Amino acid sequence: MFVRTQRLTLRPGWREDAVELARAIGHETVVRNLARAPWPYTLEAAETFTSSFEAPAEPKFLIFEHQGGPARLIGGIGIGPFEKEAHDFGYWLTPDAWGRGYATEAGAAVLRAARAAGIRHVGAGHFLDNPASGRVLRKLGFRPTGRVTQVYSRGRGVALPSARYALDLAEAGTVDNDPRARMAA
Repeated sequence: MFVRTQRLTLRPGWREDAVELARAIGHETVVRNLARAPWPYTLEAAETFTSSFEAPAEPKFLIFEHQGGPARLIGGIGIGPFEKEAHDFGYWLTPDAWGRGYATEAGAAVLRAARAAGIRHVGAGHFLDNPASGRVLRKLGFRPTGRVTQVYSRGRGVALPSARYALDLAEAGTVDNDPRARMAA
């Protein structure tokens, strides 16, 4: 599945994306806010990750900016199992893409795809020292659950407190803030 928004194209990762993926995610400031990504992030890690798209079981995409020239890989986003959640939302953006609304734009598109796929409940979380992700989650309609759990960060090598959020995709009005987004199978 591909999803296109006004400024972004979301598509599965391909092996040919590994070099660009390693470059985009390969910043300690990115990896420190993720649970599963190792630090340093190597080309081998990128190749392993892109091979995980071969049998997609959930909405999972690389994010490409397609404005102002050739498309460039700026992040990753998806919904999949994590810890006790069957459907957990997560994303990352390369640092020069921060602060432009891309996370919210891509997140709304992925949540619409999840709703179309029949997913009704989605969880999410962010490390407490990354409040910007909490703002993105709230913009997307996620609500804080009041729970804080310890989540292991592979990039930091320690467990850290993470605020938990929930979103009911069956509720009217959630994630419908960009009617220009299109999905293609």
